[in-house]
Amino acid sequence: MAVSMRFWATASGFFTERERTILPTTLGKMILKDDGFDPYVEAAATVWLAHWHIAGSPEMTTTAYYAFNGLAAIEFDPATLVDELMALVSSRGWRATRGTLKRDVEVFLRSYVRRDDAASEDAAEPLLAELGLIREARLGGWYEFVRGPKPSLPDAVFAYAIGRYWAAQGSSSVLTAEQLCFAPGSPGRVFKLDEDSVITRLMRIADTTDNAWRWTDTAGLRQIQRIRDIAVEMLIPAAYGHASSLADAA
Repeated sequence: MAVSMRFWATASGFFTERERTILPTTLGKMILKDDGFDPYVEAAATVWLAHWHIAGSPEMTTTAYYAFNGLAAIEFDPATLVDELMALVSSRGWRATRGTLKRDVEVFLRSYVRRDDAASEDAAEPLLAELGLIREARLGGWYEFVRGPKPSLPDAVFAYAIGRYWAAQGSSSVLTAEQLCFAPGSPGRVFKLDEDSVITRLMRIADTTDNAWRWTDTAGLRQIQRIRDIAVEMLIPAAYGHASSLADAA
C-alpha cells in the first residue's frame, strides 16, 4: 500500500521524490497544504490536474498516456489495448510481460471507469472516474472515450496544461490549433475535448493568461502566440476562484 501511495503521489504531479524522500511540488504546496486551495481533494480542478499529469506524460504511466494519446479509435477493449502496448514494448526494446501489461490495463480501467456498485455505501468511486472520460460502451467488455466540452474543466487548468505541453515542444513562440487539438500529449487529446471546445477556450486564452498568450486567426492560420513568459503555476489560483498571481509574477 505504501509503495502504491508513493507511486501515485508522484505520478499525480503533486509530489516528487528526492533521495528516497517524498516532498510536495510547487503545485502540491499550493493545493494540498492545510491552507491550500483544496487540501481534501474535493474540487474538480484538482482531479483534472492529477489526470493531466498521469495521462499527459509517459514517464511514469505509459499505459494511461498511450490509451489517451496513442489509441486511434474512440472504442477499445482491454485485449486490444494490451496487444498495442505489447507492440510498443517490443518496438522500444523494453522489458515487460503480457501479464504485467494486462494488470496495468486493469488498474487503468478501474481508475477511470465508474463502478456499477458506486451507489453502495461501502463502494468508493475512483477519483479519476469523476471526470467521466471513459465509460462502458457495450456488452463484451468494450469501453469508449467520451469527447466533448468538459464543463467542469476550468480554463485555468486548460491553460496550465497548454503551458506544460508548450514547454515540452521547445522554444517555439507559437502553437497551432491543430497541435493543441490533435497532437499526442496535447490538451485536446488528454482532456478528450472536441475541436470546437478547444477553439472556444483558445479564444479566451488572453483573458485567462492576462494577455501573456493571444489567440490569432489570420488567413486561416489559427494559433496562439506567446507575448511574454509566465510561470504556469501562477495560473492555478484562478481555477479555485482566487485572483490570478500573473500580474505580480510578470
